[in-house]
Amino acid sequence: MQPTLRSARAALVAAAALFTVVAADVGCAAPAPAAGEVNLYSFRQPQLIQPILDRFTAETGIKVNVVYAEKGLLERLKAEGENSPADVVLTADVGNLNDMVEAGVLQPVRSPALEANIPSQYRDPDGRWFGLTMRARVIYASRERVKPEEIARYEDLADPRFHGRICSRSGKHVYMISLIASVIANDGEAAAEQWLQGVKANLARKPQGNDRSQAKAIAEGECDVALANTYYYAAMMGNPEERGWAEAVTLVFPNQADRGAHVNVSGGAVTRAAKNRDNAVRLLEFLSGDEAQRLYAEQNHEYPVKPGVATSPQVAAWGSFKADTIQLVSVAQQRAAATRLVDRVGFDEAGGS
Repeated sequence: MQPTLRSARAALVAAAALFTVVAADVGCAAPAPAAGEVNLYSFRQPQLIQPILDRFTAETGIKVNVVYAEKGLLERLKAEGENSPADVVLTADVGNLNDMVEAGVLQPVRSPALEANIPSQYRDPDGRWFGLTMRARVIYASRERVKPEEIARYEDLADPRFHGRICSRSGKHVYMISLIASVIANDGEAAAEQWLQGVKANLARKPQGNDRSQAKAIAEGECDVALANTYYYAAMMGNPEERGWAEAVTLVFPNQADRGAHVNVSGGAVTRAAKNRDNAVRLLEFLSGDEAQRLYAEQNHEYPVKPGVATSPQVAAWGSFKADTIQLVSVAQQRAAATRLVDRVGFDEAGGS
């Protein structure tokens, strides 16, 4: 029987060698070997993130099991505790990431790759979360009714010349809270309160709707100026039903002569209960790398956090801008104060005076 076993083993070796030669000849490679799995909780919409996850699996052999949720991820992680199946969480806005830090549902990670790919202001100094894409909160201004020299800074939104001309979403929305928190972090709470009171006095209507709704209101003449995230502009330009809203506005990147425009991130973190920690870190490293950053930029029209990665052609057409370099952790630490400020000035209660 021994010669027979040797012969069988030799045949297998020869067959493997033949497969390798044939694969090389036809220009294909064997699929990546299976390397386990990683469980992801994602706030990001499936059509935005799934192609990138598919690329990760093709490259590493690691299967990604995804639970998508528009809200409630923090509550779910808290309820599941150490029994949570989640290894990684992806969410939008530094505020959501900071809430998870404060709730104790994340764990610190030290990774040379993550620290090399992501500038320090866009990640937690203790490695508990990492920014993966960036967006600026800019001013949408009517092309017809706002002169280019009329508005250049966030502070201009409080100027009386804009009385009855501003639209806004709720001051309690996470995007607005982060912007207000950035004003507090840069200028102090007293100055931020005076500014927010001025913006409220200039409102054309009670705060309502989402960022796209503000562009629609400008297009329909209800107001002349609003605040919105950059990627919505590209999304509206790509939607025939909304293109007219985008064409009615111009993007103003605020505070280019001083601190720069407020930016925020969508980011990721390893959960405290992660059972597949190594694969979780590997996924975050992949998402911060050149290929994933390029895919993010092309599909989502967000800015890559990794320096040197190109934006999408649509975003590139807007030109470059100066971003506020303040640590996002410092902004997140002012979110509670920003929320109190919104209540104190009654921002959401009514339109302008």
